[in-house]
Amino acid sequence: MEKQRVLTGITTTGTPHLGNYVGAIRPAIAASEDDSVESFLFLADYHALIKCSDPALIRQSSKEVAATWLALGLNTDKTVFYRQSDIQEITELTWILCCNAAKGLMNRAHAYKAAVQANEAAGEDADFAITMGLFSYPVLMAADILMFNAHKIPVGRDQIQHVEMARDIAQRFNHNFEEIFTLPEADVGEDVATLQGTDGRKMSKSYHNTIPLFLPESALRKAINKIKTNLLQPGEPKDPDDSTVFQMWAAFASADETARMRREFENGIAWGEAKRQLFELVNDELAEARDIYMRLINDPGHIENVLLQGAERARAHSVKVMQKVRAAVGIAAIR
Repeated sequence: MEKQRVLTGITTTGTPHLGNYVGAIRPAIAASEDDSVESFLFLADYHALIKCSDPALIRQSSKEVAATWLALGLNTDKTVFYRQSDIQEITELTWILCCNAAKGLMNRAHAYKAAVQANEAAGEDADFAITMGLFSYPVLMAADILMFNAHKIPVGRDQIQHVEMARDIAQRFNHNFEEIFTLPEADVGEDVATLQGTDGRKMSKSYHNTIPLFLPESALRKAINKIKTNLLQPGEPKDPDDSTVFQMWAAFASADETARMRREFENGIAWGEAKRQLFELVNDELAEARDIYMRLINDPGHIENVLLQGAERARAHSVKVMQKVRAAVGIAAIR
């Protein structure tokens, strides 16, 4: 029986935070241990170029993202863990897919439409400051997916469209040339937690409300103490379902501990005490991985070797796929 192939990319434009851990990293690492699944996980540094023009930030983020996944126990024997830019075939496939992707399809991409609407609202030309990278981003994402004939792509709801576009592009190529590409499906984890940030909104780099994953203990305590709460005093019942502190607790605690904390809220636990317990819970889960992370950050050569070994395994697939693609479209030796 053929293994289900699952592919996930992580854009290298920032420091991983608690929301990334709860919503993506922890469930992906758990899923990668499933023997019926073949996992492909990559650092999406080509994608980072669309959003970020600071080379130092991209380099640092690549190191931090790779160290984070390794520190949290990613099994690189089971998972093909690689850097996107090490797979030269991806850019070649992107161009070939560009020649098969309908411009009308790209016009409908959410990110492009949002940028156009923002320009028009500001009285600018519709395409002001919009690069071809942003416009053709879905084609690069399609190349990432189709290169490895992935079956399932774990995504949030805002990314479903990109997987559907990859499927559309694959169908068009298969129809025009040869049945080479698997048609991917978006895998939206309905039970995956979305963590709120320190201000009560979704935890996101764009809101500047994140708690970095591997803060030192004292900094983690300070960050948790800054979580926004209401003015209810100790002894006054508090609504756990309207609390960032409780929501974060539930993302880290067992069912029994979550039920206990719900009772504590109803009995009027002081905010300071709730935050103290939350700090201890989060710190206990991350302390060991934090130590490993710090060792890895100080040993970039090891991280690089792991990524290069992963690239070698990835290219064992990508080289074969590109040989088929090149032959299918007529790029071949003259005989």
